[in-house]
Amino acid sequence: MVEKMPAVEQVNVFCVGSRGGNPAPIVLDADRLSSDQMREIAAGCGHEAGFVLAPSDTEKADLQYRFFVPLAEMDMCGHGTLGTTWLLAKKGQLKPGEVRVETKSGIVRCRISDTGEVAISQPPAKVVAIDPQYRAAVIDVLGVAERDLLDLPLLNATTSRAKTLIPLASPLALNELKPDFSRLKGLCETLGSTGLYPFACDMEDERTYHARQFPAASGYPEDAATGVAATALLYGLKQWGLIGLRRTIRVRQGDAMGRPSRMAVTLADHADDQAGCWLSGEVRFSDAQSTH
Repeated sequence: MVEKMPAVEQVNVFCVGSRGGNPAPIVLDADRLSSDQMREIAAGCGHEAGFVLAPSDTEKADLQYRFFVPLAEMDMCGHGTLGTTWLLAKKGQLKPGEVRVETKSGIVRCRISDTGEVAISQPPAKVVAIDPQYRAAVIDVLGVAERDLLDLPLLNATTSRAKTLIPLASPLALNELKPDFSRLKGLCETLGSTGLYPFACDMEDERTYHARQFPAASGYPEDAATGVAATALLYGLKQWGLIGLRRTIRVRQGDAMGRPSRMAVTLADHADDQAGCWLSGEVRFSDAQSTH
């Protein structure tokens, strides 16, 4: 007898109203699935998928999440964590308050408001400057002109996964990028990152940044919204001295893909030594709410 596969719920995370966002296929009961089965589900969905399991240590965590892209398992997924927690709360399986989630990158704290909004914690980022010798290679792979980059060092910033932060002069230059995807993975391996994250400040609102994410090895060329990259960006801006006294930034991603996405990243209070920042955004059910 063939064992029936569990249902796959579908939500959109960091969406703008009923439009856009990053699709998140989610399996709420994945304890009996093998790693290969989880990866196959992600491959069948064509997106990074989240899976809910019992924690390995109930004293340290309340739940465990695992994340797979079509090609591999990921240590952490910002939109997957947010979407999974929102879905569990929506179904009444989590109450307002805080829940501890075990991931391969460590314990993530998830806060659920009385109205169902969710924010997730990320640790302070590790930020390192990239050797200037690689600047020309980044420019070449992105297909951008040197004049379209700001005169700042490129950075690798890591809250959960290393992202290469590339400051551009304008949103127009960002939207016109046409990367050479055949060379992108090799470049990221050289840089020690999991994706290129070019961005530009909004011309009318210095609190808002436009960004695009080109992952190194996910099985798709571009991401509509990347929570761990948005949190990394906050710390990159601090490193460059560009954030001033602001504690929150807003990130717009996915516009060039026709999937507008919006994220907010807020520095944690100084008294909260268990979190560096909090990531939040809107979540909605997708049109296809569940499959088998």
